[in-house]
Amino acid sequence: MLLSIAAVVAGLAILVWSADRFVDGAAAVARHLGVSNLIIGITVVGFGTSAPEIAVSVIAVLDEVPDLAVGNAIGSNIANIGLILGITALLAPISVSSGLIRSEYPLLFGATLVLVWCLYDLQLDRLDGFLLLGLLVLIMTYMIHSHRNAKAEVDEGDEEEDESMSSIVAWLWILLGLVLLIGSSRMLVWGASNIAHSLGISELVIGLTIVALGTSLPELAASIASLKKSIADMAIGNVIGSNLFNSLAVVGIPPLIHGFEIDSAALYRDLPVMVVLTLLLFAMSFGGNQRLHKIGRIKGAVLFALFAAYQGYLYFEVVSGKFWFS
Repeated sequence: MLLSIAAVVAGLAILVWSADRFVDGAAAVARHLGVSNLIIGITVVGFGTSAPEIAVSVIAVLDEVPDLAVGNAIGSNIANIGLILGITALLAPISVSSGLIRSEYPLLFGATLVLVWCLYDLQLDRLDGFLLLGLLVLIMTYMIHSHRNAKAEVDEGDEEEDESMSSIVAWLWILLGLVLLIGSSRMLVWGASNIAHSLGISELVIGLTIVALGTSLPELAASIASLKKSIADMAIGNVIGSNLFNSLAVVGIPPLIHGFEIDSAALYRDLPVMVVLTLLLFAMSFGGNQRLHKIGRIKGAVLFALFAAYQGYLYFEVVSGKFWFS
């Protein structure tokens, strides 16, 4: 138990530092490539911070605990919107461009609907996996194509720092940050999962809570680091990109190994929460002028409160043993 607690503490400390370095490199690469911080957040940062979820899901299926994989993906999406954006907005209002609402958000909602359709029969097979991964490739191709001529927004205060960071150094920071993000997240999840298992919690609930929270910490650290550097569009782009990868890659890769059935509670209890939060993200993105909208502190508090209520309900189920679905 002491070793597990030490892994959690050490993993969190390394996680915060590596996320800051990762965002430094990603922002510099965005400027060198002449693309927007938003698209870097959706692709490079989104994939990088979703890598722990992908690794955990593959390991879970190989260890024949697929509910952990599904719970990991759904729980991470819930945490990204409720916890990550909630806390980030509480710290500072998040600006949301009208272009994001028109283009990137519909892609996220479409991916969410496809995920619901694949899980509706309470099983995942290779056909579902190919469908989800194929959709991910199409979405990433579309995003890169549509943003290829976008100009990176350069903050005057960071101009000197960006010019001093060469392209090679920037990519080295991204690679180092990514390795440390994945390693520290895995360390944290290992420790947290051991603690949870010792308390007799089911694989689905572990995936929805301990594992989802642990693997979502890179998104939280990266989003807060983005705000510190006044790159708000990367913060929300990171969450959208991570949720896309969670819905399409984290769920899509495991059934390519072998098909499996899922717990009905994931479909009837947890998926609706994810869909509602995704819709709420769209609704909350409005407010402000016609070109720029904001997710302010009040909206952030609502998102965080909903996340806390959901986690509280899961805790009540575990403690009381009263479940809606079996």
